[in-house]
Amino acid sequence: MARELAADEQYIVTAVDASAENLKRLAGIPRLAARQVDLADAERLRAAIADADVVLGALPSRMGLHTLEAVIRAGKPYGDISFMPEDALALDKLAKQHKTTTVVDCGVSPGLSNMMVGYADARLDRADRAEILVGGLPKARHWPYQYKAPFAPSDVIEEYVRPARMRENGRLVVKPALSEPELIDVPGVGSLEAFNTDGLRSLLTTVDISDLREKTLRYPGHIELMRVLRDTGYFSSDPIDIRGAPVRPLDVTAKLLFPKWKLDEGEAEFTFLRVVVEGVKDDRRMRHSFELFDEYDPVRRMSSMARTTGFPCVIVAKMLAEGRLSEYGVNPPENIARLPGVFEHVVLELRARGVRITQTVEQVA
Repeated sequence: MARELAADEQYIVTAVDASAENLKRLAGIPRLAARQVDLADAERLRAAIADADVVLGALPSRMGLHTLEAVIRAGKPYGDISFMPEDALALDKLAKQHKTTTVVDCGVSPGLSNMMVGYADARLDRADRAEILVGGLPKARHWPYQYKAPFAPSDVIEEYVRPARMRENGRLVVKPALSEPELIDVPGVGSLEAFNTDGLRSLLTTVDISDLREKTLRYPGHIELMRVLRDTGYFSSDPIDIRGAPVRPLDVTAKLLFPKWKLDEGEAEFTFLRVVVEGVKDDRRMRHSFELFDEYDPVRRMSSMARTTGFPCVIVAKMLAEGRLSEYGVNPPENIARLPGVFEHVVLELRARGVRITQTVEQVA
């Protein structure tokens, strides 16, 4: 996101991170300064953004909410991709009090997926079914995990333990993570396994769709292995006694597992997103379908997950800077996609960056 913004001569960018090693990767880029700050400290965070016109957040989920609150209290427009476990909309009143416009969950899914649902829902008289399928995977499968994490592995583990909320027949339903696996055919890839995950987030309160679910995609076999690890207790954060010392199983798992899940430098990977929304328009049953397939960019040496997650937030940040998004409060992506021309603009801007979304609208029986 920092590189993409700095490539535009209209912007001067400051990247702030606790890690000096991370910041070294940005050395020598025109219009891009780097500053080492521990953003877990709210006072230091506020000082770091004091001169900013717009702020972008890409922090681990555990830091998401307190960062959002600090940026709101500083009165800064904010675009964020932190997959925080808390309800960001709980800070909506605070953002309105501080006359601040924020857009949260502004990545690929949540993010683009929410926009697709909101955009389709606004064009139907009644939407009654929406399904989101999403996954980021290495192109080459390797035993035994058949997976590598294109984003923070700790947040991947959350997908395997956090109960999945969804809506069935108009009722909120909670099911275990990794539940209800099914095979999904992805053109050019083959069969992938889909399982329930808790990625609907704000959609559960912002859209009135009676059947609503999200599933995450992995190569076949990965789900069963993660179930075994989870049910054995390897993902537990409750300490156990090892030779008189308290040890969190999750810490041991992270130490052993995460290095094996790290993508190699330049390793090919892809991101796939499919969103289908069905409903009624002018007494006809209609289906809106959206599909995104993106791969590693070897020229810019940029992962697909970085592209599809970072570019939407960059596009939104520019819209915030230009005053095109000015609704005070905490705005989920599905709400801004209802505004005239916003989703179309995002699609065109993504296409200019090589990320293509296909859309179809058809009548169904």
